[in-house]
Amino acid sequence: MRWLFHLAVVAAFALGVQAAAAGSRLDEIVARGVLRVGTTGDYPPFTALDEASGAYSGLDIDLARSLGAALGIAVEFEPTSWPDLARDFEAGRFDIAMGGVSITLDRARRGFFSAPYLREGKTPIARCADQDKYQTLAQIDRPEVTVIANPGGGNERFDRANLHAARIVLHADNLTIFDALARGDADLMITDASETRFQQKLHAHVLCAIHPDRPFDFAEKAYWMAPDPALKAFVDQWLHLSMETGAFAAIYAKWFE
Repeated sequence: MRWLFHLAVVAAFALGVQAAAAGSRLDEIVARGVLRVGTTGDYPPFTALDEASGAYSGLDIDLARSLGAALGIAVEFEPTSWPDLARDFEAGRFDIAMGGVSITLDRARRGFFSAPYLREGKTPIARCADQDKYQTLAQIDRPEVTVIANPGGGNERFDRANLHAARIVLHADNLTIFDALARGDADLMITDASETRFQQKLHAHVLCAIHPDRPFDFAEKAYWMAPDPALKAFVDQWLHLSMETGAFAAIYAKWFE
């Protein structure tokens, strides 16, 4: 059996040499001179695309540019969508996904996550006059209640896992979904607490976030990247320094406060 052990050691060493010779994804990115960032452009305040100009803006757009500057390279934003995010990730269309991406075990099987930068959870948002009616899942999950959701993402998955009597309607355009809610196309939406706070600001006195400090579940947002230890180590260190120096707080305040 000892020869099997030695053979395994030799094979492992050979694989290690091959990996080192091939270089890391981080080396590839730096050599290319461009960090390709996958983003949906439909999830303000994390990522939003101006269709007229083609320009992206948002918390994670600013942070992507900060990461590019830390690497000393340019940043290119690659459009994707929530239904296609995993497929585009595995196809290698981008190096890292940024834009309000939540940590999930399915995504963790496919790539690496950075350290989390925001604690989250699903919570309702409704017209302010109706907010007392939708405090709990039991109050929401009734046949006469209509819940609106964007297709293919975590919001729809949460709704279908937790709501069995309520009517779920899908609204394909995430940038106009809260306008649809405000005009009465649905009774409420269940989404990330951070998004409910932001949309409450945008739709003052019309839409109200419902207990965003006490969400229905627990989640975290992070950056989803190619499974390269060197890339993850760099992103984590950049994020840590950004938080410790106040750079992250300044960008966060710009979008949320």
